Order: sequence, then C-alpha cells, then structure tokens
Amino acid sequence: MESRSARSASARNRQHPGPPSGKGLAGDRHWRGDARYAIRCALAFYALAMLIDQGAGTLTLPRAGLWTGLALLALVVLLPPRVSVGEGWLAVRGLVRERRVRTDALVEVRQYEGISAHLLLRDAAGRWLELDPRVLVGNALIWHEVDAGIRRSRERGTLRSGTDVLRRLSERIDGTEAQAVFRASGLE
Repeated sequence: MESRSARSASARNRQHPGPPSGKGLAGDRHWRGDARYAIRCALAFYALAMLIDQGAGTLTLPRAGLWTGLALLALVVLLPPRVSVGEGWLAVRGLVRERRVRTDALVEVRQYEGISAHLLLRDAAGRWLELDPRVLVGNALIWHEVDAGIRRSRERGTLRSGTDVLRRLSERIDGTEAQAVFRASGLE
C-alpha cells in the first residue's frame, strides 16, 4: 500500500517539479498592477456599454447579460499569467492551469517574435511553458533564478537548443539594468 502512494507522489513530482517553498521563491513584481489594469479595463468597458445601451433605451436583461459576458471575456484576455520561480523551477499560472519546468534541466529555449513575443522553455521531462520575455527583463529576482538554472543545464549538458536566444536575452537584461543604475545615480 505504501509503495502505491510513493509511486503516486513520485508521479506528482514529475508533473510539478519543485515544491513552491519559501526558499528562493520570487514572483513577478508587476503582476498585481497589470491585473488591476485588466480589471479596470474590463469594468470600464462594462460600464460604458451599459451606459450607452441605457442611454439609447435598448438595455434589456439579455443585452445586460451580453455586456457582462463580453466584459468577462475582456478580463480573461487581458489578465496576465502569474509567474513564480524557485530554486531549479519556473512556473506560469494562468486562469485554468499551471505549467512548470525545471530550469536546471532545460533542453530547449525558443523565442517567437510577432504581435506577442514569447519564450518557449522545454525541460528534459518534456514539460514546457510559454513566457513573456518582458517578465524576465522587468524582474531581476526571477531572471537571477532562471539564469542560475540555465547555467546548471549547460553544465549538465542538457541544454541543446536556444543558447543564442538566452545570450541575446541576457544582453538585453544587462543593458536594461545598467540603464536603471545610471538613471538612479544621475549619470544618464
């Protein structure tokens, strides 16, 4: 009986690496502000739609339901995923599920450009997640933990693809941090 529960605990650990313990845990420091902005936008849309519909004299219960649904849809679209990191792992939590990778066992990193640029990180166990690179640029603590995991991946030889993407990202982050130091010291 104990072996079955040990196997199921082992399977859970493979699905969700690393306990989200307090040690080394960091989160996106801009998430709360971005979430408040998404909520304000959805509420503004809802209020404006209801006011216009009421002013036109066409507001009915089905139309109010429609505006409520559209406002909720706007909130879902605008609400950013919550990013957290710990020693050896990175997690991105959306509304429905959380994706987690082992940063110390990465095998691939890709960057996709376009309307919404994002990074794709894949670990040795086949787990993957997508992440906005601006989260890493704007959060030095998250970048520090991810960078430490990337270095361990390189040392172990698991990182086979994406070193050029990581180098460019590192240069971008270092440049941003240097500019912040210059601004703070008045040298800019």
